[in-house]
Amino acid sequence: MDESFLKPYDPKSEESKVYTLWEKSGYFNPDNLPGNRPEKYCIVMPPPNANGRLHSGHGADITLKDILIRFNRMRGKKTLLLPGSDHAGFETQGVYEKKLQKEGRSRFGMNRDDLYKEIYDFVMDNKHIMEDDVKKLGTSCDWSRNTFTLEPEIVSKVQDTFRKMYEDGLIYRGKRSIHWNPKYQTSLSDIETDFEERKDPFYYFKYGPFTIGTARPETKFGDKYVVVHPDDKRYKDYDNGQKFEIEWINGPLTATLIKDEAADPEMGSGAMTITPWHSAVDFEIAKRHNLDMEQIIDWQGKLLPIAEEFTGMRIAEARPKIVEKLEKKGLLVKIDEEYTHAVRICERTGVVVEPQVKDQWFVKMEPLTKMALESLDRGEYRFLTEHHEKIFRHWMNRPLDWNISRQIVWGIRIPAWFRNKDSEQEEIIVSKQKPGDDWEQDPDTFDTWFSSGQWPLMTLGYPDGKDMEYYPTDVMETGSDLVFKWVPRMIMFGLYLNKKVPFRDVYFHGMILDEKGKKMSKSKGNVLSPIDLADEFGTDATRMSFVVANPPGANMSLSKDKVRAYKKFANKIWNISRFILENVGSETPDGNTNLTDSDKKLLEKLDEETKFVTEHIEKYRMDLAAERLYHYVWHEVADIILEDSKEILNGPDGVEKKSKQRTLYVILATSLKLLHPFMPFVTESIWQKMGNEKMLMVEEWPQHTN
Repeated sequence: MDESFLKPYDPKSEESKVYTLWEKSGYFNPDNLPGNRPEKYCIVMPPPNANGRLHSGHGADITLKDILIRFNRMRGKKTLLLPGSDHAGFETQGVYEKKLQKEGRSRFGMNRDDLYKEIYDFVMDNKHIMEDDVKKLGTSCDWSRNTFTLEPEIVSKVQDTFRKMYEDGLIYRGKRSIHWNPKYQTSLSDIETDFEERKDPFYYFKYGPFTIGTARPETKFGDKYVVVHPDDKRYKDYDNGQKFEIEWINGPLTATLIKDEAADPEMGSGAMTITPWHSAVDFEIAKRHNLDMEQIIDWQGKLLPIAEEFTGMRIAEARPKIVEKLEKKGLLVKIDEEYTHAVRICERTGVVVEPQVKDQWFVKMEPLTKMALESLDRGEYRFLTEHHEKIFRHWMNRPLDWNISRQIVWGIRIPAWFRNKDSEQEEIIVSKQKPGDDWEQDPDTFDTWFSSGQWPLMTLGYPDGKDMEYYPTDVMETGSDLVFKWVPRMIMFGLYLNKKVPFRDVYFHGMILDEKGKKMSKSKGNVLSPIDLADEFGTDATRMSFVVANPPGANMSLSKDKVRAYKKFANKIWNISRFILENVGSETPDGNTNLTDSDKKLLEKLDEETKFVTEHIEKYRMDLAAERLYHYVWHEVADIILEDSKEILNGPDGVEKKSKQRTLYVILATSLKLLHPFMPFVTESIWQKMGNEKMLMVEEWPQHTN
C-alpha cells in the first residue's frame, strides 16, 4: 500500500499533484481522450472577468459545469469544457479608473492609445490569477483552447457581425433618450442599470392654471409643455395645442397644453410638465408631437446656463435652492416628505443614472426576440426551470432597442467612420478599414454584451473552425441574473448568424447567500471566497458545499460549517478506502469469486445507488445525486457494511471472506467512480494509490442493471 495512504488525508499536498497529473495526461483536450468517442458533449464556460477573482457564484457555476463534463467524459463522450475570459468593458475600466485615482491621475485627458495599453497590461498581469482560481476548483477545461474576448481574431469577427447587422437593417444610429453615468461618462443599456428604492421629497407646484408634481425640480427650467390625458374630464374644456402665459422658475414663459395618453389621470392632478431631454417617457411624448427639447443638465451632472443663477451646480446642491426660489414666488403648493420611488442606478457603480439625449448605435431587438421565441416554441432549446422561462418570455415579448455604444476606451471599437460629423452633411461608413484621410473613426466601443453574446460562436471558431462540430453545445449553465442579459443575446446571435441555437438546455443556478440567507457583499463582511474555502477545507469539500441543497434555479445559503462537514466526508472516504484496501490486499480480487447471498444484496443496493445517481445527473439534479452519495457512503458503507464485515474479514480464509473482499472492492471502486464528478481530487488520489493504470477521470462510468 502507498505509504502516504497511512497518513490522514491532506488536501493541500494531494490536490496540486492530482491536477498536475490531469494536465500532463492531456485528457482535458477532447482530441486526446482514449477510445472511440463518436458522441460529443460540450459546455462553454461563461467568461469570468479577466481582471477579477472568483466569487461564490463562480464557484457554484464552475462546479456544476465540471460535474456534467466529468460525468459525460466517463460515459465515453468526447467532452469539451471550453474556458475563456472576458475583457468586461465598463467594469474593468471602472476598476482601473479607481487605480488611477489612487495614483492622483484621471483617464480624462489621457491619450486614448496610452490608456488602452495601460489597461491591457493591467489585465494581462492579472488574468492568470483568475485562471489559477479556475484550476484551483478542479475544473477540467481544455486550456489549449483558452480564449480572450480581445484577441485580434475575436475582435475582427465581432466587428464583422456589426457590419452584417448594419447592412441587414438591424443596427441603426439615432438620437434617442439613453441612460448616462455622469461620473464615468458613458451611456449604459437597460440591462446595465438597476432600480433602487429611495425616499425623497415630492414637490407640488403651481404651473399656470395647473398643479404639477415632481421629485426633480432641477430639470424643470425648460418645461413649456403641460400634458393631460385626452379622456380626463377635468380638462375637457382645454384644447390640444392651447397656449398659456405663466410665471415659472426664471420668469414668464409661454406654455402649451398637449393631450397624450401617457398622462395618468390617477396621478395627482393628472397634469404633468415634460422634460424631454431628461426623461425617456417625456422624450417619447415629444417625438410623437414633434416638440422641441433642451438639455438642462450637462454630461458631468451639473446645471447648464438655462438654470441662470444655478448654473454649474450639482443636482443635490441646486435642488433645495430651486424649491426655495419657487416658494418665494408663491408657486410651491406643498411637499410630500414620504415619497418612495424607484431610482435608476448604474448596476456596477451605484451612480444615479441621468437620462440624456445622445446619438448612439442601437440594435433593433424585435426581429431578434421574435426569432428567439419562435425557436423556443419549436422546442429547439428549453429552460430547466419554468419560472425562468416565464421571465425570459416576458422580457422577449417586450423588447427595447439595445444601445450598444459605450464612451470608454477599454473594449472592441465600433468599426464606423464619420465625415463632416455633427453637421447636415454628415456621412457614415461602416468598415474595419479607414475609408480615407478625411474620415474619423467613432471613438465608442461596444457594450460588453455585444461581444460576449457571440461567445459560443466565437470560441468554437465560427463560421468554419473545426470546433464548430461541437455547436450547438449541450447546456448553458449560468447565474439566474443573466436570464434577460447574456442568455437571450447568445440565443439571438446564434440564430441570426448560424441559424441554430447555441445550446439545447438552459440551467440557471440561484444566488449564493450567506448562512443567514443574506446577499454576500464586502461592505457586510460576509463574503466567502471559494478559493479561501478550498485552501482551508479542501476543494472537494468546497465543491460538495456548492452542490448539495442547490437545486436548479433556487438560491442557496453557504457557511463554513457546511464546507467543514464535507471536509469530514472527504476524510471519511479516505479512511474507508484505506480500510478496504488493507483488508482486500494489493491485488484486485478475482472477479469470478462466488458471492454469498448477503453480498449479492449489497451489490444490488449498490446498483440502486448507481441508477439513482446516474438518472439524477442526467436530469440536472446534481444536488440530489450528491446528497444520496453522501448518505450511502457515510451511513451505508461506513456505518453498516464495514462494521458488519469486520468479523468476516478478521476470520479464517474461505469462501465467505473472499466473497466479502470482492464485494467491498466493488463497492469501493464503484463509489469512487460515482463520487468522482463531485469530488475529483480525493477520488483520483485514492484511485492512483490503488495501483490502477488508467486514470479515474477516463474510467468507464458504472453501469446499472435494474
